[in-house]
Amino acid sequence: SLSNGELYTIVTNKAAHGREHSLVAIVLGTDSDDVLRALRQIDSRMRNEVAEITLDLSDSMNRICRYAFPRAKRVIDRFHVQKQALESVQEVRIVHRWDAINADGKPDWPARNTNRSASPMATPSRSCLPVDDMPCSSPLRNGPHPNVSGLT
Repeated sequence: SLSNGELYTIVTNKAAHGREHSLVAIVLGTDSDDVLRALRQIDSRMRNEVAEITLDLSDSMNRICRYAFPRAKRVIDRFHVQKQALESVQEVRIVHRWDAINADGKPDWPARNTNRSASPMATPSRSCLPVDDMPCSSPLRNGPHPNVSGLT
């Protein structure tokens, strides 16, 4: 997507290393028929010389490569492979987590009780409350620590 949500299919020549003749085609959209129509304007002898194509996992792009560059080896780019692997691992992790929660019979979080006083955070124990007579070096509490003097 270059602007305003418009999608483009961009075909480049990796061997040109970003220099002259590195841009082969830019086709508005990703519809395989439109892209094939544009790529078939390139001489078939030149298209048959293409040795390798890097593409994403879409069926549309696979179809384009199969018909426009019939002799080219198709390689899925590693970004899309890693993304799919991570999504699959996440899905399995979530399924196993829910299975464990359901097998346990109780969730890890407090019960769904509308009574606020039942929440462990509503009435903290005395050990959680600040102690006012405890010296602290923070200026926000009790001023400097009594044992610390003359620090510059």
